[in-house]
Amino acid sequence: MSRSGTVWSSLTGNPARFLFSAWPWRSLAYLASSALVGVLVLAVFLVVVAVGVVTSILVIGVFVLATIPALGVAVGAIERRRLRLMQSPGEPALLSPHPDLTGLTLLARLRQVRKEPGSWRELGYAILLAVVLWIVDAVLVSFVATFVGGLALSPLGAAYDQVMVFGWTFDSTVEALPFALVATPIALVISAYLLTAAAAGQAALARLLLSPTEERLAAHVAELRRSRINLVDAFETERRRIERDLHDGVQQRLVALTMTLGRAEMDVPPGEGLDLVKQAHHEAEEALADLRSAVRGIHPRVLVDHGIAAAVREVADRTPIPVSVEISLDARLPSPIEAAAYFVASEGLTNVVKHAGARNGAVVAWVRDDRLVLTVTDDGVGGATVEPGSGLAGLVTRLDALGGTLEVSSPVGGPTRLRMECPCQIEP
Repeated sequence: MSRSGTVWSSLTGNPARFLFSAWPWRSLAYLASSALVGVLVLAVFLVVVAVGVVTSILVIGVFVLATIPALGVAVGAIERRRLRLMQSPGEPALLSPHPDLTGLTLLARLRQVRKEPGSWRELGYAILLAVVLWIVDAVLVSFVATFVGGLALSPLGAAYDQVMVFGWTFDSTVEALPFALVATPIALVISAYLLTAAAAGQAALARLLLSPTEERLAAHVAELRRSRINLVDAFETERRRIERDLHDGVQQRLVALTMTLGRAEMDVPPGEGLDLVKQAHHEAEEALADLRSAVRGIHPRVLVDHGIAAAVREVADRTPIPVSVEISLDARLPSPIEAAAYFVASEGLTNVVKHAGARNGAVVAWVRDDRLVLTVTDDGVGGATVEPGSGLAGLVTRLDALGGTLEVSSPVGGPTRLRMECPCQIEP
């Protein structure tokens, strides 16, 4: 059964596609479970209120009644899980309007719950569910089951007794069977639309009352951004550790190896052995050069020691075509922003050499309105795109975590222009 599209688009779309989709069955499950949950919520509320009122003379009664908002929070959590039945594929789950209360005592949690507007909206929905919604859902599901079931089973009932359906009287199975074969599919179609419309409406009401406020959503976004920034910081720390291990370990061993092979060239007599030593010496020097290039790419030392301007100039000096560098910064930037800017410039110049066929390039950077702007341009053939898994796609993800953007303008025939823009301060 198809699950494509939202419930409303399915209701108003192709009838055949809707009827053979999962929406009618999911709507039936949502309404039936709503009736069951509503009965349980009503019973729990009655018990809590009764116990609280009876024990109100004692102090314990006050505490019992004070837990009612917490019951609303529990119902809200259950309902947000049930709403997944009415979510279309790819639609994000409904977020909780409450902050993380891990580590707080029970009394502190109850106090926090009573302070939050979302708790009272959840309590209002719980009362609505316990008093009204479950009755409507139970009546609707029972009516549909009786309506469809009565039509489908009318031939069986006519075999034992006279059956009347919509004013039609049937005395035998032979008389009732044709009517049932025609009326039952029609009843199923009507029931499918009725159940789905009712479930969609109730789900919309639940989302309205149980969804976080804009302030809570902003807090969720800030928390998500902080976690992404922490991931970037952890990634940078790991890059630096790898760079340090390669620089202080493997690179020093390769330097010692090339020096040893150099001394061996002077001691080995001419012949096949000397040729092999020279070949090993040459390959060791190439491996050392490759390692140094890799170390610079992982996290260049000049970036840490002297900043983005010096690091970009070093990359430009290694580029086989003329590259002008104009970077106007009054002070050092936070290390994650400097690293992001460096890798944008490095990736841009690497693409210039590998793909653009350019004769000239330029890197320009400045700060405007507390935002770093860096551009990499060339006069090559153009056609650069941000493809999944590419270096540019990785830069887009990195900048997004820092609140920045990367724009690529590269029409066929050129020129190509990468434009990075990022806040000069990391904001949560």
